Amino acid sequence: MVKKSNKEESAHQRVVTTESLAFFEKYINNPSPTGFEWEGQRLWLDYLKPYVDKTYIDNYGTAVGIINPDAKYKVVIEAHADEISWFVNYITKEGLIYVIRNGGSDHQIAPSKRVNIHTDNGMVKAVFGWPAIHTRSGEKEEVPSLKNIFLDCGCTSQEEVEALGIHVGTVVTYEDEFMVLNDRYYVGRALDNRAGGFMIAEVARLLKENKKKLPFGLYVVNSVQEEIGLRGAEMIADYIKPNVAIVTDVTHDTQTPMINKITQGDLACGKGPVVSYAPAVQINLNRLLISVAQQHNIPFQRQASSRFTGTDTDAFAYSNGGVPSALISLPLRYMHTTVEMIHKEDVDNVIRLIYETVLTIQKDQDFRTFSN
Repeated sequence: MVKKSNKEESAHQRVVTTESLAFFEKYINNPSPTGFEWEGQRLWLDYLKPYVDKTYIDNYGTAVGIINPDAKYKVVIEAHADEISWFVNYITKEGLIYVIRNGGSDHQIAPSKRVNIHTDNGMVKAVFGWPAIHTRSGEKEEVPSLKNIFLDCGCTSQEEVEALGIHVGTVVTYEDEFMVLNDRYYVGRALDNRAGGFMIAEVARLLKENKKKLPFGLYVVNSVQEEIGLRGAEMIADYIKPNVAIVTDVTHDTQTPMINKITQGDLACGKGPVVSYAPAVQINLNRLLISVAQQHNIPFQRQASSRFTGTDTDAFAYSNGGVPSALISLPLRYMHTTVEMIHKEDVDNVIRLIYETVLTIQKDQDFRTFSN
């Protein structure tokens, strides 16, 4: 392992504590598929409650912690809680199971993966099967697709599968656990975007532990259903009616093979939070983020999106007649796989950037480019 010099170590400000990292690991290991996020939301709210004044859960499971709930001026910091998954779509008479996506699940990584099937009777274990290499020899290779990937839960008939509580519409998640790689990266499934939920909860923790008083209401929001169209953010934005929204999500590290930097940008894990430029990103709020990063020596990178960010930023920005919104992204390798990777220092620095920005926002601050 390459050791950093003392100078390099001292230049980075550690934010995540041993206790908060233990929560992060538990939170990542717990499945929260789109539409079925409630177990993860319970964990998140239990962690957040000591640091906020009030909590709220909407009809679809978006969870909110509020500091200064009676304040009229409202600032949102937001992430999304749901992870990609699968739905049972068809059960063969031989007891094999075909699936469809719930969110942007990648069919190419499915073969040989272990999964959990979430039934009303409890968890059922299964695997994505795939023909052995010996049986494919000399023939044209088929690639994994939604038409040919299937689950095997050890049953030999449709009736046996159904007796386990599995039916069309039952949700399926991958079975992979959190780990630390080379004392540098956090690795796991669903870092997109429960890493975001963790980071905004850490902002609330720091505000409480540092005894900071805010002149506005701060809404710490963990939205559902982002992976299928920003739906949770749409609903909660209409409910809260915020004055400002700062969203955090993941973006692609583009340093690994088969990624085109010309089209995807030049972004790297370990080089800091990513500040986005996009129509939904309000220009003066974005300038504030950059100013805060520079003032506090927080490294950052820049990214451009031509039409939309593809994150909950879009939902907040275009709600309630227009809400000044900005996006702080966390560089991530291998998105929508079971081995998503994020850099420990980037996590610390996203937390720091949101925290310092929240402390910089003034009561009733107007971010309009010009006004009458």
